[in-house]
Amino acid sequence: MAAADDLQVHQCDAAITLAFSILGKRWNGMIVAVLGAGPLSFAALRRAVTGISDAVLSDRLSELADAGLVTRSVDPGPPVAVAYALTASGEELQPVLQELGRWALENLADAAHR
Repeated sequence: MAAADDLQVHQCDAAITLAFSILGKRWNGMIVAVLGAGPLSFAALRRAVTGISDAVLSDRLSELADAGLVTRSVDPGPPVAVAYALTASGEELQPVLQELGRWALENLADAAHR
């Protein structure tokens, strides 16, 4: 049996926990990644994030806006046009998401095909 001094308590870093409370939610990382190419309308976002429903996309965009990662702008038109874009904080995530994608291709590609 190990001595009490040899036991270490491992806990997830609070900052990582905070990041994954937003980005770990299904679709959020993909929405932020897609918006990295520039502003998009709701319909264009729905097409770009395959499989997401309108209701879920609307919820996720609200969450990302509340987190300060996405903005919503309305052009009164006519016709009225709504666009979603990344904030500066959302833009700062792009290198992280690109690196995560690179890592996934190198380390998870085989797992995805099983």
